[in-house]
Formats: sequence, structure tokens, C-alpha cells
Amino acid sequence: MNAKTFALPAAALLALALAGCGATAQSAPAASTAHDGHTMPMASTPSTAGAAFNAQDVMFAQMMVPHHEQAVEMSEIVLAKPGLDGRVSALAQQIKGAQAPEIATLKGWLGAWNQPSAMPGDAGHGMEGMLSAEDLGKLRAAGSGAASRLFLSQMIAHHEGAIAMARTEKAGGAHPDAVAMAGSIVDSQAKEVASMKDLLNRL
Repeated sequence: MNAKTFALPAAALLALALAGCGATAQSAPAASTAHDGHTMPMASTPSTAGAAFNAQDVMFAQMMVPHHEQAVEMSEIVLAKPGLDGRVSALAQQIKGAQAPEIATLKGWLGAWNQPSAMPGDAGHGMEGMLSAEDLGKLRAAGSGAASRLFLSQMIAHHEGAIAMARTEKAGGAHPDAVAMAGSIVDSQAKEVASMKDLLNRL
């Protein structure tokens, strides 16, 4: 595995997000999504419609969108392999099915908050667990057997990065639906990491 983890300090990333939306909490309508492998969008309740959000919520959404998009891309790459191990195929389908709806929800929040869909400049490179173009190229070039093992190794690191970002959101976010999604990401992806590590040891 050659997953790259960039190390921009969290304080620097938060400062950039603060510059984008201001330090004080703001209000906007939102919808929440559960991340349990069977993602189902949930309509905002009266208590969450117009709920306040802060810079941490914005940074979480701006960073998690491309992070999720890469997980979907990785899943699509490995699912295109002929003769792929059925257990890996099922896992990739599960990841794709869970994260694609969350991308739409995250983008919806950013739109409702009148925030840009991406962090300014290269700030997004601070996302943990993101693969480089070279890493993705290796996954595309690998045969089905090698691709299964590489996919699992890469996705374990990718999930661990998402879990770290979600824990930061849980600790500092203000928007209830965003904090709830972060909690679901921590729980569901930790379970998937355990499953992937077990499967990797058995391949």
C-alpha cells in the first residue's frame, strides 16, 4: 500500500474554514443521512431545520465530499475487475452504496449554508488517507487477485482517515445532522475496517 496521508495542522485547516464562513455559528436548513451501509436520507425535523452550523461543520463537509468521492472511485475500479473475490465485491458495493448518498447530502448542506463546495486553494490536501494518482493507477493496473488485496489495504487507510475527520467533527461541530453523520461514519467505518482487516488476512 502506498496511501499518502498529508499532514496540514488541524488548526490551519480550521483557520481557512473560519475565513470562509466566519467564526460565529449560522443557521440554515439541512437534511441528515445515516451511514450504516444502507444509507437512507432523512428529512430535517422542525428542530434541525434552520439549525446553526459553524466553521467545523463547513470544513467537515468540504473535506468529506472528495474523500467519499475517492472511496466510490476506488470501489468502481475494483468492481470492474473480472473474477473478483465475491467478498471483496460485496464490500465494495456496500461502500459505494453508503457513501454516494452521503455525498449528495454533504453537497446539499454546503449549498444551504451558501458555502463553496471545496476548501480554498490546496487546503483539502490535508485529508487523511487520500490516495495519490499513482496509488489509484496501481489499483487500476492490478489483476483481480492483487487488486483485491490492494483495494483492502488502501481502503483500510482511507477509512481510518475518514474516521479521524469524523471524530474532529463530533468534537467541534455545531450542526446536529452533520454531527450525527460524523458519529455514524465513525461507527460504521470502524466496523468495515475490522471486516477488511479480517478479510485481508484470509485472502
